[in-house]
Amino acid sequence: MKVHYYGATRTTTGSMFLLEANGSRMLLECGLFQGKRGDTLERNRNFPFDPKSLDGVVLSHAHIDHCGNLPNLCRQGYGGNIYCTFATRDLASIMLEDSAEIQRADAEFVSRKRAKKNQPAVEPLYTALDAEKAVRQFVSLNYDRPMLVADGVTVTFRDAGHILGSAQVVLDIRENGRSFRYLFSGDVGRGGDEILRDPVRVEDVDHLQVESTYGAREHTARAGSIREMTEVVRGTLEQNGKVIIPAFSVGRTQEIVYVLHQLTLEKQLPEVPIYVDSPLSVNATEVYRLHPECFNEEIYRFLRERENPFGMDNLTYIRQLAHSMRLNNLKEPAIIISASGMCEAGRIRHHLKNHIGDARNLVLFIGYCAEHTLGAQIMAGRSPVNIFGEPHPVRATVRSFDAFSGHADRHELRRYVEGIRGDLKTIAVIHGEEEQCLAFGETLRGLKPRARVAVPRYGDTLEI
Repeated sequence: MKVHYYGATRTTTGSMFLLEANGSRMLLECGLFQGKRGDTLERNRNFPFDPKSLDGVVLSHAHIDHCGNLPNLCRQGYGGNIYCTFATRDLASIMLEDSAEIQRADAEFVSRKRAKKNQPAVEPLYTALDAEKAVRQFVSLNYDRPMLVADGVTVTFRDAGHILGSAQVVLDIRENGRSFRYLFSGDVGRGGDEILRDPVRVEDVDHLQVESTYGAREHTARAGSIREMTEVVRGTLEQNGKVIIPAFSVGRTQEIVYVLHQLTLEKQLPEVPIYVDSPLSVNATEVYRLHPECFNEEIYRFLRERENPFGMDNLTYIRQLAHSMRLNNLKEPAIIISASGMCEAGRIRHHLKNHIGDARNLVLFIGYCAEHTLGAQIMAGRSPVNIFGEPHPVRATVRSFDAFSGHADRHELRRYVEGIRGDLKTIAVIHGEEEQCLAFGETLRGLKPRARVAVPRYGDTLEI
């Protein structure tokens, strides 16, 4: 078997891995690449293989850096099955539709600029119709249900604990009279999640492909971080301020809603109005409600015995723009959760524009912000910051907490690999910025001295 690395190599975007075994060609992931504009367009539009030549596609979870280029793959001729879990299919359907709208808006913006220079318009990478057609090719499987997907290739999904429906991909290969097991970790959750189950241990693994997003750093302790966050939020509300929370629509929004629900029930926070202001976040939360099979025992029991963990009397979900604009006139203290988590798009920019200049308010970051994004600038203490092209002084308190990170850190990734049963012969480290994946590669060389540890570059091929 050969594995060709066409994405998420010494970076965290554009996950894409082509496997060749028994004459079959299987694609693991088909994510959007994000980088410099010219590189991004080239990488995303043109595949390094013929999509028509694929015999199957396997998807670990619904984040756009893992599934976001599937509509383009299908548009260019791939007509086969896309295997994933049931929750991943439901989340991907709304994520891809939202991504298509972003592609359309981005193409219109660029085309207007090009028109001023008498240059031709650009086309979006794909349309909402392309996204809808791609979703029709999804074939959903439950966890722990083996499925023969190609000659000599069986796939089984194991819970990865990263987002709803996320999976480790177990590939059992029969080739040339021998059998072996190849495990692709997907993105690994931290364990102890407020909503999801812990990552499942996989047995009899011969070869491992593992993510390394935080392969060289450790998160702060969850319990202490949430206590500190609670004190900061309570102090803001008591001084009649507003709490603005930029949050990713899938995963982080649902987790912070659940935590705020618990803190309110426990009387650790006053019962103030809480608003989730993002159409995608609202849709994603509806998907969460449909898949209690992914919940850990505590939240599942809460759902069955008490109430909806994502709904309470003081919580309002907002889809309509008109309702979102009314939040600008709020006089009382409130909590506003809105996307995007990096403050680069969506309604969060309007809330920052209207509230970041008031010293009574709090801007609370609960997720990662990439370098050069508006969120990163605010977190770094820059003032003023440009929002919609205009400078705005930052007078609000700014705090960040990584207790809600969905990615395992260095210690948790090491524990994950230690928990894998089997005689590991090969380990490929992917999905991490170069510093992170190289550092985790060194960690694994010490942890598994008998294994061949590789940190592939784009275009590398690993032969099993």
